[in-house]
Amino acid sequence: MLSLLALGGALSWGAGDFLAGLATKRIAVFTVLALSQAIGLVGIGVWVVVARDPFPGVVELIPAVLAGLAGAIGLAALYRGLAVGAMGIVAPISAASPIVPLSVDAAQGVVPATAQWLGVALVLGGIVTLSREPKSGGQRIAAGAGLAVVAAVGFGLFFVGLDAGADESAPWAVVAARSASVTFAVAAAVFITRTSLRPPRALLPALVAIGVFDTGANVLVAYALTKGAAGIVAVLSALYPVVTVVLARVVLEEQLSSSRRVGGVVALGGAALVAAG
Repeated sequence: MLSLLALGGALSWGAGDFLAGLATKRIAVFTVLALSQAIGLVGIGVWVVVARDPFPGVVELIPAVLAGLAGAIGLAALYRGLAVGAMGIVAPISAASPIVPLSVDAAQGVVPATAQWLGVALVLGGIVTLSREPKSGGQRIAAGAGLAVVAAVGFGLFFVGLDAGADESAPWAVVAARSASVTFAVAAAVFITRTSLRPPRALLPALVAIGVFDTGANVLVAYALTKGAAGIVAVLSALYPVVTVVLARVVLEEQLSSSRRVGGVVALGGAALVAAG
């Protein structure tokens, strides 16, 4: 059940991220983030009503609130990275997020197996391969690679916080996390970037779809976190770049060099090895 829930989250996140990458090529990142997160919050509110879980308390939900802030920063970095860089580079790098909860698990005595540490090494090696591109006189960091690393850290912290908050109530933890992310995105759009929150009408269906996919992933992952270690759930759900990369290849006909394709396979294979371990 844990694997099915986490992999379902990966499928949903991958589809939503692909659409978000397309949307942020046309409108501001925080417009996409604020509106899609707000749309998702409505769906989560319905989930809470249906679940009828008692409110666990403000203090118990603080980790989930912090998770929402970290996740929002990660999403903003990922969406911008997908807009300025190749999806086949940015998405696999962001899949390094499980390293954060795995490290937290290890600090708490849940030590990963040898195969899982090998998987972590493969993920890091794949990231290095993906993030560098040749130029005259040497090499430089590929466009969007730095943003993808920020996204990976943000997503990793999201899993840690959501895992702590979901111990009391998965629905309320997701509500707290999403409320925090919506507040952050709206505040950033209005007060920091002075961005309009009125998108072109033609993009509304895409924004709704992004919100639905992201919300669905949050719900599935929150339930998965109640059934196993955060590190393993993070690794399985971090396979979402497979969906994003496939869609970029099929829909956008995005091309990557042979070394980049190898790097992507190594990074995602490492994530799978962590899960198998």
